[in-house]
Amino acid sequence: MTTATRQEVLGLYRKIFRLARKWQAASGQKEDTMKEKQYILSEARTLFQKNKNLTDINLIKQCIDECTARIEIGLHYQIPYPRPIHLPPMSLTPLQGRGLRTQEKLRKLSKPVYLKSHDEVS
Repeated sequence: MTTATRQEVLGLYRKIFRLARKWQAASGQKEDTMKEKQYILSEARTLFQKNKNLTDINLIKQCIDECTARIEIGLHYQIPYPRPIHLPPMSLTPLQGRGLRTQEKLRKLSKPVYLKSHDEVS
């Protein structure tokens, strides 16, 4: 990992912790705020610990992009949880060869950047 990439990752980590400290739930209830703050902190710790030994620069950049997207989406929609995607079954396969493997491959390719690590951790 280069020094610039390391600084960018550490900056995102600090940004997440600052965000968690200032977070207010959309409902305005103290219990919801505490739950959401805990979720933000535990999710950040889990993902950063999981990815701390990455050495491939492309994978690191992908994780940075995912982190940035999740921060922006969380701030915009005022929810810390990843937004689910809803795809009807067999909606992505071509008319010919509606095989299950093709369906799974296309679903994986169509997954937004902010959900790449969500299924692995949850």
